[in-house]
Amino acid sequence: MALLAPCMDHSEINNSPFPQGPHGVLIVNKPDGWTSHDVVQRVRTVLGIQKVGHAGTLDPHATGVLPVLIGKGTKIAQYLLDWDKEYSAVLQLGQKTDTQDAWGTVLEERSCESLSEDDVRSVFTIFQGEIEQVPPMYSAVKVGGQPLYKKARKGQTVERQAKTVVIHDLQIQRIAIPEVSFRVTCSKGTYVRTLCDDIGARLGVGGHLKWLQRRRVGPLRIEQAIGMESLQDVSQGEGAWWSLDRALEIFPAVEVNNDDARKVLHGNAIPWNRVEWVGEKPGLPSAGEGMRVRVKNTEGSLLALGKGPLLQSGQNVPVLVLDTVLG
Repeated sequence: MALLAPCMDHSEINNSPFPQGPHGVLIVNKPDGWTSHDVVQRVRTVLGIQKVGHAGTLDPHATGVLPVLIGKGTKIAQYLLDWDKEYSAVLQLGQKTDTQDAWGTVLEERSCESLSEDDVRSVFTIFQGEIEQVPPMYSAVKVGGQPLYKKARKGQTVERQAKTVVIHDLQIQRIAIPEVSFRVTCSKGTYVRTLCDDIGARLGVGGHLKWLQRRRVGPLRIEQAIGMESLQDVSQGEGAWWSLDRALEIFPAVEVNNDDARKVLHGNAIPWNRVEWVGEKPGLPSAGEGMRVRVKNTEGSLLALGKGPLLQSGQNVPVLVLDTVLG
């Protein structure tokens, strides 16, 4: 989940290092040993902006793409969390750990001498498409209102429900038993260290995650990410800074006139017949479902995210309902 801080004051807006205002997504390359919250704190300090959060937590020893949300960007965390993700990883076979990664306590050790490359490749093919994963004890998943990792640190283990995740693509890059380098593209909620643990179990020797780099979150790529040492020059970064409009381009855009634009900023629903599509009109969903859209004024400025056309209780005409006001 995104970590939110108090609202910005006007001095922060006036002194912003961003030429178009401090509202958007900064693609940061998180270094090894930093928590996601550490990155947020450093961004606050270096850029002098208090309203900073992140979308999609990375474990301290994982590196790579961390979307840092700045200003009104903190309002869009829920939409970014739905994006698929791509990782490069190294699986260490022959050792099972309590954390499912290299920084936990080794619980079991087994020889890998009998394993062949064909064995490894055969098992990898099983973990494609929809699979079931049991969230690890060392995770932020809450059971009974408390994160699992807090119970794990007390030596407790609780029953967890398996959940369905999707492995869109799983490609072995290199096999040098006991290590297997691979790349995986997966849905939200997928634990790569659990994937390593499950593959090791299926091979009968155990396994854990030795190394992890997140290469992509939705359209945000590692090649665009800025390093922590370059935060002072963020406005000069090549592709690291995304406006709210750019980050939300996955949603089609609609336009409202000036009178309706003021209503949008107050969160009021707008009759759908007063809404105009920007660009090509997309195929509409089934009646009553609505479609999430970016809402803009006639000058092209992003005002909000909404959903429509929808019929509200007691009304006979469809409307555009506002979800998140961003203007």
